[in-house]
Amino acid sequence: MEATETARRVVARMMEQDAFSQWLGIEVLEVLPGACVLRMTVRPEMNNGFRITHGGIAYCAADSALAFASNSHGIHAVSIETSISHVKPVHSGDMLTAKAEEVSLGSRIGVYHVSVANQDGTVVALFKGTVFRTGKPWELE
Repeated sequence: MEATETARRVVARMMEQDAFSQWLGIEVLEVLPGACVLRMTVRPEMNNGFRITHGGIAYCAADSALAFASNSHGIHAVSIETSISHVKPVHSGDMLTAKAEEVSLGSRIGVYHVSVANQDGTVVALFKGTVFRTGKPWELE
């Protein structure tokens, strides 16, 4: 199977089973081997006591992008370390786009950078994720 087709099928399978990404309203815009672009709209119930969006929302969008990008090669991958910098506030109604890009890929470890931007293209968060590749292939048949 061609690499891009594998990536698309893995992400489709993951989304079918990912109730949380579905609850967030995540839409998969693009999937390539080692990369993924997601979009979601921030809802009022995602705000915190400061009337801005809880930082966990941008984190979760980035984490989903990490999961999809890192599994897109057809091998199960799980995060072992993540970090995020929130650089601008997010508000209800904002449309967030998370873009994950592979920085390094080895037989067991992968490193990814994810930028999260709002509808104006303003970066609101920068995320880094390291994953462990289990060696177990995704069953796609």
